[in-house]
Amino acid sequence: MGREIVIGFDLDMTLIDTVPGFVATLDALGAELGVAFPSAEMSSKLGPPLEMILEPYLAADAIAAAGDRFRALYPAHAVPPTPTLPGVVEALAAVRAHHGRVVLVTGKFPANARLHVEHLALDVDVVEGWVWGAAKGAVLAEHGATAYVGDHVHDVEGARAGGVVSVSVLTGGCTRAELEAAGTDVVLDDLTAFPQWLDEHVLRTRLGWLAEDLRGRGRILVAFSGGADSAFLLAAAVRAVGPENVAAATAYSPALPAAERDPARAFAESLGVRVLTPETHELDRGGYVANDGDRCAFCKSELLDVLTPLARRHGYDVVATGTNADDARAGFRPGIAAASERGAVTPLLDAGLSKAQVREASRRWGLPTWDKPAAACLSSRIAYGVEITPARLARVEHAEAAVRSLLGARGFVVGDLRVRDLGDTARVELDRTVLDQADEALLSVVREAGFAAVEVDPLGFRSGSMNELLPDPERFR
Repeated sequence: MGREIVIGFDLDMTLIDTVPGFVATLDALGAELGVAFPSAEMSSKLGPPLEMILEPYLAADAIAAAGDRFRALYPAHAVPPTPTLPGVVEALAAVRAHHGRVVLVTGKFPANARLHVEHLALDVDVVEGWVWGAAKGAVLAEHGATAYVGDHVHDVEGARAGGVVSVSVLTGGCTRAELEAAGTDVVLDDLTAFPQWLDEHVLRTRLGWLAEDLRGRGRILVAFSGGADSAFLLAAAVRAVGPENVAAATAYSPALPAAERDPARAFAESLGVRVLTPETHELDRGGYVANDGDRCAFCKSELLDVLTPLARRHGYDVVATGTNADDARAGFRPGIAAASERGAVTPLLDAGLSKAQVREASRRWGLPTWDKPAAACLSSRIAYGVEITPARLARVEHAEAAVRSLLGARGFVVGDLRVRDLGDTARVELDRTVLDQADEALLSVVREAGFAAVEVDPLGFRSGSMNELLPDPERFR
């Protein structure tokens, strides 16, 4: 699944408001010891180790015992009433949305930190306690964190020591000026602003990982279909190693719509890379023609069996495909495994880049493919178990072209569209915004392409809908 986003968080005054509970526990401790602690003042900048906070008020030989007693009193006095701070739940959920991990790195006694996590049901993977200041850096590095979020100047120190991005929030006692002077990278009022910041951080981080990966690949042959993913990979490879070290290989076969060929070549040539157009012969493979659930494995095997020697012959070190992180998470993708078995590399997947991130980065780079609708090969339109033939591929291509033309004449820009071949029947999947255009005229142009009957899917377009018809997809993994 590639590299993983790991975000570190401080606990006190970053995720939870521990001031009331700290004051209550300190007051209880003071009552037992006969010491009138200035608890409000002592809790004004939580973060340092407890013994450091107690030091000015107790004899040196009493501090350790007082600290132990404070920690014993803490669960009853501090855990139940302590709330989360604004935006905490959403911030942790944002990390999960990027399939990341959350590491809690705190100066608090580990057992008490875990009590807060459990009591508030904080979505945290790891709790690392009794870690303070620069020492947090080693813990962050050990877990592979890319950023650390805290409220104290010593949290900034920990982030700097770990070589990660420092994100500071103003929910603790430190001011913006103090945090900036300590060297933080960004200051947020509170965690409500964190999800938006994280989106940008994750995209930049993953693009950095992608560039680093590509620079280590040598000369790269990109399996280039002309779609958004492979187009972005091609552009990224050019940026990383230069056009002279990159080639685009677009495999010509009956499964590639003819309308895709010229735009793909024009895009590749605009980047200054060499364009190769080998022919592939999927229809010579019995497993592909039979079109069982593992059809894509035979397709990718054919593709790589053609591109691998082609790359070697022209002096390219690797064959790279545009598989992204969402593809791998989709579950049923036998083609990915087949390509991997033949040595293909997957830089987008390895960097963790999702389809949405590929499109957003493509938009920023000015690539015309950033909003191009998904365009899987024509064989993906044919229901599993229905034999794939050149005639079936051709009628699907003609039917989709006819539907696009009809809707275009009505003034509709068609995004996602599929004509699924179920045997004698075609099932049309349209963007939901144009479902009401599925009238008799539209059905007629599909029938004219060679189908005996036509139905319209009321659910509209959805990628991978043919997999819903598989009785046992696990059999083909």
